[in-house]
Amino acid sequence: MSRQDINRSGEMEVFVSVVERGGFSAAATARRMTPSAVSKLVARLETRLGARLVNRSTRKLQLTPEGCAFYERSIAILADIAEAERQASTGEQAWGRIRINTSGSFGNHVLAPLVPAFMALHPAVTLDISHTDRIVDLMEERADVAIRAGPLKNSSLIARKLGATRKIIVASPDYLSRHGKPRTIADLRRHCRIGFSYARAIEGWSLREGGETVTIPITPGLQVGDGEAMRHLALSGAGLARLAAFTVRADIDAGRLVPVLEEANPGDLEEFYAVYMGQGGQLPARVRALLDFLASHVRF
Repeated sequence: MSRQDINRSGEMEVFVSVVERGGFSAAATARRMTPSAVSKLVARLETRLGARLVNRSTRKLQLTPEGCAFYERSIAILADIAEAERQASTGEQAWGRIRINTSGSFGNHVLAPLVPAFMALHPAVTLDISHTDRIVDLMEERADVAIRAGPLKNSSLIARKLGATRKIIVASPDYLSRHGKPRTIADLRRHCRIGFSYARAIEGWSLREGGETVTIPITPGLQVGDGEAMRHLALSGAGLARLAAFTVRADIDAGRLVPVLEEANPGDLEEFYAVYMGQGGQLPARVRALLDFLASHVRF
């Protein structure tokens, strides 16, 4: 078969289906092919490229480093082809699915209220939103955009700042009635301080004492993996929690939570970013539309 006869975009589409569906059989069903035809196509692709893309010896589909790189470039190339066709036929229009990965706190308190307005502006776009506080691999999670707090560490990604929020120590009225309200930083030693179970840039609470900012370590007795779980523990009276202001603003206004040691709050800000893969090519219109919308509508 000559190079001119090779349907490269078709090969990429099948390979992407194998990766995203998690196997040859599922991809075959989605592409209306037989599993053997899909397997042979991937084998021919590997032979032509001179590189193994998929490890077949494991029960779970596993990409090789070369397979990961080829998948990432295939996604970008197929998106460029679709974008070119859309611009030629209907002009610059956002449509298609956007996969968003964000923390539960941001997703519930900031993103969710904005979704109806975004969908009204872009009715041809569908959103697939998943919540987790852990740092994710965008390619592994098949995410177009991840929304995270803190500075960008991976130079292969691009970050767009959405804003910043204060942190507040809070507790429920029930907890404070049982344990007393801490009046000084030293009082925190006798209180349960709920912490996160994953690594953070600063392990502890930043507070102002004697004109200096100090870091108070978290007691290991109660840890959780996400901000929403921490908020619910605080609401239940389990202990003190230090959370983003937007997460607990409604609870404070309703009297369900009470700010603690605000006079020692250093006013440090936690910055939030929309993180995406965008180097080496144009963003799809749907992703660009989402980023522009978030940058102009997110308020903390």
